[in-house]
Amino acid sequence: MAPRKTQLPAVPAQEAEAPSKKGASPAVKYYLIAYNVVSALSWAYILIVLTLHILGVSFVSSSSAAAAAARPLSASARIASFLRPFSKAASTKARASAATRVQEKLLQPLLLRASTTYAVIGPETTLVQTLALLEVLHAGLGWVRSPIQTTAAQVASRIFLVWGVVERFESARSSPLYASMVFAWSLAEVIRYSFYAFSLISTSSPPHPLLWLRYTTFLVLYPLGAGSEAFVNFATLPRSSPIPTSSLIWWPGLYFMYTYMLGQRRKVLGDGLGKKLGGKPKSL
Repeated sequence: MAPRKTQLPAVPAQEAEAPSKKGASPAVKYYLIAYNVVSALSWAYILIVLTLHILGVSFVSSSSAAAAAARPLSASARIASFLRPFSKAASTKARASAATRVQEKLLQPLLLRASTTYAVIGPETTLVQTLALLEVLHAGLGWVRSPIQTTAAQVASRIFLVWGVVERFESARSSPLYASMVFAWSLAEVIRYSFYAFSLISTSSPPHPLLWLRYTTFLVLYPLGAGSEAFVNFATLPRSSPIPTSSLIWWPGLYFMYTYMLGQRRKVLGDGLGKKLGGKPKSL
């Protein structure tokens, strides 16, 4: 199969469901409240199940886990083989033995659980992310502030990943980075949809801690999510295939998007107390 082009990182859909300043009819407002609440709860479910799975609460059968462990070309096997030389390179037998124990007791089980994430929560993640297509409709009808072009690009990026990459390639589904990608998505979306639900329900500003989380967690979640997306894409390439030259554009793109979001954070939280949890925002 021919190598695919590497996808550039996309700005998270932070404004997709912000209510329109024009004002909406009560029916539209109640619909948007319901949409944001259901979306927040759906992503919260995915986040909880994923976290429990990574912590070792079993959601997959032993046969599924054994099948995942037996895949010689899976991403978990590749990472495990990458880690193995570090234990062999220890200067003493005791240190090598300790490194081997850490690898066998901690790293390998963790990688195995991460590589079976799709079997636990993959179809649900695909379904919930696909429902975000409604956000393009919301923008097109003028129910939310986001331009339809921006919203469509943001949603299309995720749709391509779940349908064009994950559902199509087994190597993407078995990648441990699929787990970190879904973790970053779900935590960010729980915060985002909760923020918009509060914005629609309350006549005052959303709670300051929620505002702070919305404009601060991206500092970690965006590099984690965007980086995981890139490596999930890379996992679909043949092992002998060189990294596409188009991937060189990805890193400057990530830097541009990240600095843009830093600017948005300064705009909303300001340079003083707004940067602290619970601090008063500069403006909304």
